[in-house]
Amino acid sequence: MTKIAVVPGSFDPVTMGHLDVILRAAGIFDEVHVLVVHNPNKHAMLPISERMTLIQKSLDEAGAPQNITVASWSVGLLVDYCTEVGASVLVKGIRSQIDVSYETPMAIMNRSLADVETVFMLPDPAHAHVSSTLVRQVSEMGGDVSPYVPAAVARFLGARRPA
Repeated sequence: MTKIAVVPGSFDPVTMGHLDVILRAAGIFDEVHVLVVHNPNKHAMLPISERMTLIQKSLDEAGAPQNITVASWSVGLLVDYCTEVGASVLVKGIRSQIDVSYETPMAIMNRSLADVETVFMLPDPAHAHVSSTLVRQVSEMGGDVSPYVPAAVARFLGARRPA
């Protein structure tokens, strides 16, 4: 039986921590769907299509295995997507106790709604302090974010800066 996992997130933009979790998940599960989701509580910097393109470019440049699919979902529940593609596992990157507190009730609800388990993965410690929000803030103020994001994202953000 094929074990399908979904790695959901806003990925606005994708960071090295995200990439680390995605690649490790791809080594554990037969198929991994990186799912760009719309979060109505966040004001996105990048449109979903651009985030998907940057994720795919980052995966390609990292030499990611072929068992990764990049998709988006903006209507309905996350578990609806899981049911649609036959995924039984969600993989969530956890940076701190704050993330655990935020993610735990959702994990319990997802298991209750659709029997979808959640696996929490810690990122490489070198990336544990980095969030997309922090990357956006540093980039918008002209700072160098290249240590925190894949090269494709660093190039994209650098090109967006005013001259």
